[in-house]
Amino acid sequence: MGIPAPDSGPRYKLPPLILHPFAEPSAPATLMEGSRASLVLEGLLPGQQASPEELERRVLEGRYCELCMLFYVGKDVLRWAEQSLEFVLRQQDLRGAGFRRQSFLALLIEDPPEHVDQKLRSWGVQEYRRIFSRAAGLHAIFSQLPPRELLADDFLRNYHRFADHLYACGQQLFPFTPARASQFDFELYASGEYARMLERQWENG
Repeated sequence: MGIPAPDSGPRYKLPPLILHPFAEPSAPATLMEGSRASLVLEGLLPGQQASPEELERRVLEGRYCELCMLFYVGKDVLRWAEQSLEFVLRQQDLRGAGFRRQSFLALLIEDPPEHVDQKLRSWGVQEYRRIFSRAAGLHAIFSQLPPRELLADDFLRNYHRFADHLYACGQQLFPFTPARASQFDFELYASGEYARMLERQWENG
């Protein structure tokens, strides 16, 4: 839960958020195969010669590919949140205001500056709040990307639901002052290609 932040005061420029490309060359094909297999299993596409077991394997490979992509997005997002906190703690008038890492995750996900919102939408990423929150949530339990064989199949099928709850839990661990776009600004740099890939997979099931 957050402590209300003041709505007036100077506007501070935070470090830029830089999202790095991270997918393997085979990632688009793996995601597409997983999405198609999921639709076949649900009866939304004509059946293929592949067995149900093979289709399920492709679905899980696609899910793991999605999880990997989100994990690396989360690394960039959390690095930026820590850099923003370090910046704030160097400002004498902000040092005791109750800002935490969660403050800047809330800024990015719940109240980004208008130009950041517009830039993400110009990349074709409409559901960036889900992408960033799930990416951050995964880092509540994984400090390193886990190999596929360590993850239960049920977790992979529903990893996005787990990530939603992990993010919400992380935001409620400590009281914090939410950072607001009226007080803080930052720039966003990257290609939106990989975020769009994730978004398409969720839309396709």
